[in-house]
Amino acid sequence: MSPAIKEIEQPLGLAKKPKSGQDGRSRVSGRSFATACVAIVLAATSSAIAFRERPFRAPAVVAVSTPQTTQPVNADLTKIAPPADASASSSSQPGPSIIRVNPDEQNTGSGVVIVRDPSAIGQNLRIAHLPDQALIEQSETGPLPIRAADGRRPFDVYQRSWSGARGARVAIVIGGLAVSQSGTDDAIRKLPPEVTLAFASQGNSIGRWMQAARREGHEIMMQVPLEPFDYPNVNPGRNTLTVEAGPQENVRNLLWTLSRTTNYTGVMNYMGARFSADAAAMAPVMAELGKRGLMYLDDGSLARSTASAEALKSGVPFAEGDAAIDAVRERGEILKKLDELERTARAKGFAIGTGSAFDVTVDAVSSWVNEAKKRGIEIVPVSAVASDPERG
Repeated sequence: MSPAIKEIEQPLGLAKKPKSGQDGRSRVSGRSFATACVAIVLAATSSAIAFRERPFRAPAVVAVSTPQTTQPVNADLTKIAPPADASASSSSQPGPSIIRVNPDEQNTGSGVVIVRDPSAIGQNLRIAHLPDQALIEQSETGPLPIRAADGRRPFDVYQRSWSGARGARVAIVIGGLAVSQSGTDDAIRKLPPEVTLAFASQGNSIGRWMQAARREGHEIMMQVPLEPFDYPNVNPGRNTLTVEAGPQENVRNLLWTLSRTTNYTGVMNYMGARFSADAAAMAPVMAELGKRGLMYLDDGSLARSTASAEALKSGVPFAEGDAAIDAVRERGEILKKLDELERTARAKGFAIGTGSAFDVTVDAVSSWVNEAKKRGIEIVPVSAVASDPERG
């Protein structure tokens, strides 16, 4: 029998054995090659996808907005600071920066919005010592304060501004300036600008001292010599207003006092226990003050004063002192009086203290004011606590 078995003669169900090294190996090798090719293609595709910046996505559109500069609501209250100031103030903390500036600073540039200290609004220290010519009437004795043609009063124009807050407020008025030259200089330099200064009509170089005080930011007043009891043994000085003098002479003496300088908001009494108690004597004085747009401060030492009632009749802004702080010229006693003012202010909203430009008074007031501010007391000019009939 032939060693080669014919395919037709092979029993059913028995596969023909492949020849060694031919069909089996070729089929395995083909499948492996195909698999390897597919793997290479997949790997190449994955690599291409992985290294794309944003796979299968369109690049996002970056919106760039340019901030618009809006005009401040009140151009007088905001200014733009130089970039140098902006970097110095805003580098430490994120967010908008607020820079407080004095009212006389004239900054320009861009970068940071400046918010002024509200207590300084309206007071430009560069020109505070210059009188508003619309508020001046020339006379034989000197310039007199008058209402402007548009109705503005010296009381309005020469005020020192304040915050307008409803907290406890204390006004301190230090009088007797221009009597002692060295004492006046110390008072102007040492006292905080919130303290009101009053000039004695008998003083010297009042115009020069007025300018120095206004440059430092003080609100100022004039002291009018009024007749005390036991006059002339107790004499306030020349041109004192007296009960016997009569309305015309008293108004003439008042105008002499008013012409001694400019830029003050009003007047306060110097002595005057007898004169202030006489309504007939006070009435023409208050009428003159009302006509000229000035306020009147009663220092609070006059028990029977008619000043309040007469001021109301003549439309004069009026304030009355709560305590004389230096009746005893000793630092400890002065500080006690100032503490009493603080308690009064916390009880009724405000208090007014009056004193004189003694060295001990100036030093005590200066230190007390700094401490009172830390306790939440606002020191305000006396005009801030005056009742004004024209404003209701």
